[in-house]
Amino acid sequence: MGLFDKLAGWLGLKKKEVNVLCLGLDNSGKTTIINQLKPSNAQTQDIVPTIGFSIEKFKTSSLSFTVFDMSGQGRYRNLWEHYYKEGQAIIFVIDSGDKLRMVVAKEELDTLLNHPDIKHRRIPILFFANKMDLREALSSVKVSQLLCLENIKDKPWHICASDAVKGEGLQEGIAASADC
Repeated sequence: MGLFDKLAGWLGLKKKEVNVLCLGLDNSGKTTIINQLKPSNAQTQDIVPTIGFSIEKFKTSSLSFTVFDMSGQGRYRNLWEHYYKEGQAIIFVIDSGDKLRMVVAKEELDTLLNHPDIKHRRIPILFFANKMDLREALSSVKVSQLLCLENIKDKPWHICASDAVKGEGLQEGIAASADC
């Protein structure tokens, strides 16, 4: 079973098509994570920063996934909300080595969680505390504290340390999310 099949199981989705929003600040590793989660025959070798957004469609053994890879650059973040209604799950990626912008990540997360299209839905959120390979990276526990994730009471969520370039922590994140 592939990672996205496991994700669908975690979501309890019976549908054949699943929409996942991948959000986070620019340079946090969103596109790299999406690439690692795709079936190996659909992965690309060259990852470039997302401008605006990109839509990735691919199939696993039982489902069709549409992943909205949303740019995290400041001028594009206002586009995120146009896709909230269609989202059935959120992957929120944090650059654990970027301590200076942790406050900005928290502000964007708070804006997301308080948006009318998200606020009253039990949409599951998987957080990846990415770039754990960096010496100055904060632990997933510290990232969770800084983002005040313990205050999220109305949505299933999980945080997992990851190194998207090597693919480390991604499978564990999806698997652990199944226990939420």
